[in-house]
Amino acid sequence: MGILWFILILGAIVLVHEFGHFIFSKLFGVYVYEFSIGMGPKLFHFKKKDGETEYCIRLIPIGGFVSLAGEDADDNKKIPEERKLYSKPVWQRFLIMVAGVMNNFIFAFILLFIMALIYGSVTTKPVVESVVEGKPAEIAGIMKGDTIVSIDGQKISSFSEIQLYLQTSEGKEMEFIVRGTDGNKRTLMVSPEKVVDDVGKEGYVIGIALDTKASKGFISSIKYAGETTLSLYKLMFTTIKQLFSGRASVKDLSGPVGIYTIVSEESKAGFQNILYLTAYLSINVGFINLLPFPAFDGGRVVFLIIEKIRRKRVPVKVEAMVNGVGFALLILLMIFVTFNDILRLL
Repeated sequence: MGILWFILILGAIVLVHEFGHFIFSKLFGVYVYEFSIGMGPKLFHFKKKDGETEYCIRLIPIGGFVSLAGEDADDNKKIPEERKLYSKPVWQRFLIMVAGVMNNFIFAFILLFIMALIYGSVTTKPVVESVVEGKPAEIAGIMKGDTIVSIDGQKISSFSEIQLYLQTSEGKEMEFIVRGTDGNKRTLMVSPEKVVDDVGKEGYVIGIALDTKASKGFISSIKYAGETTLSLYKLMFTTIKQLFSGRASVKDLSGPVGIYTIVSEESKAGFQNILYLTAYLSINVGFINLLPFPAFDGGRVVFLIIEKIRRKRVPVKVEAMVNGVGFALLILLMIFVTFNDILRLL
């Protein structure tokens, strides 16, 4: 079941992302060679009668792509120039590039909304519901009803961010700014406590819990979906910031093997966890693709910005070369991350 859920979840996320590129390409008249889910050899493919696009499902259930005329160094003389990507106005190419990311965010919002409708929603705000006696939070002076405003000078807007900062703290003393029920702020120094779970995985806690009472209804579900989507997006941003600041390491990242492990564990916990995990991964994919790095959608947007500033397109071969180098670096990173994932399993 873990393998099945892994394929279904990643397949759905990739399908949603690539469909965004595909539908806007079609809308603006760009010639689409192929719409593919997965990588590697073709398992199943077809082309509509008199159609231009080949639809494929490939062997390796990771990634996917939409192949467009004029996307890279393209010299297919059979395709009319006006149907090639580079012939389209900058604003149309921009929408084609970001459509996949937008689809990922919309998909996550819908999943979270459905989850909240079915199971109810809990607050995402960092308000302390209870404090465990004798734990670092109580010792430092955190009380029930306190709202955690910031940690080490970084603004906090969700409980997920608190967990992220704790797991990268290495047990070092942290500055918490909290706002009490009287509205006054207090600065507290908290030293996270190291804990080890049943399988030997290390983590850090301070001994607080949030309100877990679930609310049901259309309005509360919409609110939860919106707040959680924004919260998860900010969590991605915080993670990237920690990677660049050195607070987190590339070794902490997970690749396909790590994601499979998480999916396998969450699938045993019920369908609610599957919905949340799919939404989380969808936002993750959307955020990563927005990064201004070659081969990502964000990297292609950078070229569009340069073109707009220069009023002249970057040569196709130059863009293709830069994206090729970026893709090669991503493959190396994927190999490194996958190797670390395997070591964690041993």
